[in-house]
Amino acid sequence: MAFPKINDEMCTACGICVDDCPSDCFDLEDVAKFSRKDDCTECDICYDSCPNGAISLVD
Repeated sequence: MAFPKINDEMCTACGICVDDCPSDCFDLEDVAKFSRKDDCTECDICYDSCPNGAISLVD
């Protein structure tokens, strides 16, 4: 299973991943945080929507 990992140095806290995630797995603080792993469906929408490439997918 591949889950999103956020690179805090690349994240600009734009909130796109928070808004786009259909499972509401992210929170927005100083940067985006992947907060609810158990709810993730591995749809990769967050990865595809991040304009800064701050999200990678890891096992």
